Amino acid sequence: MTDSQVNLASRRLGAGVIATSDEFFGEKENLLRAEPPGFTARTFGHKGQVVDGWETRRRRQPGHDWALIRLGSPGVIRAVVVDTAHFTGNFPAQCSVEACAAEGYPSPAELLGDDVTWAPLVPRSDLAGDSENRFAVSDARRFTHLRLTIYPDGGVARLRAEGEVVPDPRRLDGLPLDLVALENGGTVVAASDRFYSPPENMIAPGRAAVMGDGWETRRRRGPGHDWVLFRLAGAGHVSQAVVDTSCFLGNAPATATVRACDGGPDGPDEAEWFELLPPTRLQPDTRHQFRIDPAASHCATHVRLEIHPDGGLARLRLFGELTGGGRARLGLAWFDRLPEDHALAVLAAECGLAGPAAAHLAGARPYQQPDRLGALLSDGQLPGLDPGTARRVHALILG
Repeated sequence: MTDSQVNLASRRLGAGVIATSDEFFGEKENLLRAEPPGFTARTFGHKGQVVDGWETRRRRQPGHDWALIRLGSPGVIRAVVVDTAHFTGNFPAQCSVEACAAEGYPSPAELLGDDVTWAPLVPRSDLAGDSENRFAVSDARRFTHLRLTIYPDGGVARLRAEGEVVPDPRRLDGLPLDLVALENGGTVVAASDRFYSPPENMIAPGRAAVMGDGWETRRRRGPGHDWVLFRLAGAGHVSQAVVDTSCFLGNAPATATVRACDGGPDGPDEAEWFELLPPTRLQPDTRHQFRIDPAASHCATHVRLEIHPDGGLARLRLFGELTGGGRARLGLAWFDRLPEDHALAVLAAECGLAGPAAAHLAGARPYQQPDRLGALLSDGQLPGLDPGTARRVHALILG
């Protein structure tokens, strides 16, 4: 089984189009709208046909148009979709997509400055009109921003960046942690049914506003029940479960069960499962909060939510704490995927480490194993690394 791909450029995750060269006919914010693009013929505003997408004016000078996107959750991008739905005589001839990794919350001017390194994800490529143009991405590094360039001008309905969330562990340290949240690195591995809406909705940020913001299955006419298998952000202990049926009135499940396992190196298929939440009656349109008995909350890497027999849930929250090993693996997964310039900036800001030692650390990745990093910090391979700085680097990456 493989984890599902998440749209890192989703508005629901907090993504935004922070700048464009031009948005005369169609506003840049349309690029990240969640709903499918629409079109109503002969619907005119004072600038012409109303479009559901980003559209620039016709370019009369040399050059090209572009849009800067802040990802909702930084991560590794596996595919980019440039959707030109309903743009037939006005789509761009070509596009390219680049990515960068930046610390903090840079402005558009800072992102476009000379000191930011942009990596090509999609080379300049032909586009088809009224189509989902999908491009595979092979770069396995973690990025925070995208730059979509269209040649020379025209309209794009939607932009998606499909991949895996790679959270910054500094943001999670010392806080109550939802171990299954999409923005923290939780993901859906498999599900019994996705008929009405995807199970990823259950671990999205915020509260559901309507039924379509949650997960809903088709009506079950035979034996059995529906389920979703999640991979947690990291190995941890769950202390509270929130099973939210908000907005589901006539189609809430009768009961829910939550099981968990420590998948270890072999994954959940070979693991021993235990019960976090026994079969529990649910009420419609209700946010149910359950404390988990500490004696029942063993170390978990995966969780299986079972609903009986079918129906829908708005949200699932699993609050708890990472184990030491879970935090270390999360830190390694993050630091290993930082582009080198971003890794150097993090080491300088967080640990006061610069020069040859920082360059060696940033260039020697991936570490993959905590003991490898520990050995690197302690065996004298890094010039000028004092014990205090070594401890700060160790705490930054491994917790």
